[in-house]
Amino acid sequence: MKRVVIIGAGFGGLSAAKEMQNSDLHISIIDRQNHHLFQPLLYQVATAALSPGDIAKPVRTVFKNHKNINVLLGEVTSIDIQNSKVIYNNSEIEYDYVVLAPGSSFSYFGKNEWSRFAPGLKTLNDALNIREKILLSLEKAEMINDENERKKYLSFVIVGGGPTGVEMAGAIAEIVNNNILPDFRNIAAGSAKVYLVEAMPFILNTYPEKLSLTAKEDLEKLGVKVILNKKVTGIDENGVQIENEFIETKNIIWAAGNQVSELIKQVTKNLDRSGRAIVNNDLSISEDKNIFVIGDSAIIKDKKGNQLPAIAPVAIQQGKFVGKLIKSGREKNLNREFHYFDKGTMATIGKAKAVAVIKGFKLSGLFAWLAWCVIHIFYLISFRNRFRVMGEWIWYYISNRPGIRLIIRDEDR
Repeated sequence: MKRVVIIGAGFGGLSAAKEMQNSDLHISIIDRQNHHLFQPLLYQVATAALSPGDIAKPVRTVFKNHKNINVLLGEVTSIDIQNSKVIYNNSEIEYDYVVLAPGSSFSYFGKNEWSRFAPGLKTLNDALNIREKILLSLEKAEMINDENERKKYLSFVIVGGGPTGVEMAGAIAEIVNNNILPDFRNIAAGSAKVYLVEAMPFILNTYPEKLSLTAKEDLEKLGVKVILNKKVTGIDENGVQIENEFIETKNIIWAAGNQVSELIKQVTKNLDRSGRAIVNNDLSISEDKNIFVIGDSAIIKDKKGNQLPAIAPVAIQQGKFVGKLIKSGREKNLNREFHYFDKGTMATIGKAKAVAVIKGFKLSGLFAWLAWCVIHIFYLISFRNRFRVMGEWIWYYISNRPGIRLIIRDEDR
């Protein structure tokens, strides 16, 4: 049996494995986490709108009925191309093909010390830490009588105006002010101040300008102060320095930059400035036709010469393509090319507020939000997840009450 090692159980890795399940290939999936995570809804866990179980599922459960797939919990440290081996957790596994789908991590642009005060949002643990930090801040604000001191705990700064930053800013402004603060006796409703900082002239800068402006207007209606064309120059325990302005806050969330896994540098020298692999048309690397890089770690352009974005639909289609290519026989498919079918992009700002570009149509408001809901439900892992999330959203829409708001950790109390 040909041996396939898939590194990463995100959208790309999972899609590749599903394409090769029940085949005559022996597949090993290696990931640092035991679950597949639906990252587009991670911010809803961070803002207490959804529970962790709504957007994650154990990888072993996904493939429990597929005997040719083996799931390994571990971290890959290196790839020995010469001897066709993947090294993980002081063990090694031989391969005929490797599918590299390790995703990305945060980039603080050389200021790694900022990560201590400005956590990012990539994992369930990140989401739970941010959620509890938000809830603890409100509890501390409830006990503070000095207004200036209280403001530190009621101010929220999100750095980065991409989809994650926009969705996080809108969710905090809406859920904290409208749904959570009314439960507190000493904090006036609407007291939370949310700031969204973007170094570019527009938020959602990959979207058409009209939709970017609509998103900014919707955020401002929710009470978010959008700061454009300004860079963050400092972050510490007291707050954020934005060029000549300092915002005192105990709540900073990083959504500004990504960096790829160091594994990419081990297998190819054909990299862009951010370290992503510039892959061939079939998503393989130039050094080895049997090693594929997909998802956030890969750079490839569409028919118009535009670089494909690092979003879930791209990773899913790439995973399916590579899975089919390997399953049908690599030697028969040396000239096959990956072509991305653009199903659109979208971002939500708040309840019944979103922007979307679908097949050239620009949508905003309720219709875009409904499209966002339907598409995200469709891509969730299983029927159980879809049913639970749909129920949560319907309940939240009717009652204006978000989900889990429990503080269960002892840190930072």
